[in-house]
Amino acid sequence: MKKLVVVLICVSMSFLSFTEKEGTIFQDKNIVEIAAGNDNFSTLVAAVKAAGLVDVLSGNTQFTVFAPSNAAFDKLPKGTVASLLKPENKDALTDILMYHVVAGEYKAGDVVKAIKDNGGKFSVNTVKGEKITLKMDGNNVIIKDAKGGKSVIIMTDIDASNGVIHAIESVLMPKS
Repeated sequence: MKKLVVVLICVSMSFLSFTEKEGTIFQDKNIVEIAAGNDNFSTLVAAVKAAGLVDVLSGNTQFTVFAPSNAAFDKLPKGTVASLLKPENKDALTDILMYHVVAGEYKAGDVVKAIKDNGGKFSVNTVKGEKITLKMDGNNVIIKDAKGGKSVIIMTDIDASNGVIHAIESVLMPKS
């Protein structure tokens, strides 16, 4: 148990060093610039580049991004990330990444309120066109994907000029 607490503290401190403190606003940086400025999102940034989504996630459209950390990508079966980054798998990679993006800005307080206002769960369409469902588990917000997988939001409200990022512990998988 002590090892788990130490690991969680180290992970939290790693993310906090990125934001300097929770709630820091990066109004002058877009979603991609913020992610690129944090080593915990290097796999995500490589995937966004390989999928050709830098311009989409750098534009003026407001998005909420549920951003898998490097540790989230490391949970995937061995070879999955390398395979997805190949040019011939660009469509599959794009589908997975767009499944982590919701149009509009949903801050943590908005998400929790929506969950409470909707009987304990809140479903929302992703940019991919498939739903994710968010619900509470104690004080944690859990995201359930189309395949039944779950991910915990581990950091919230990283504000960008074009939306907000919430870091998640596992990669979400769309139905198709």
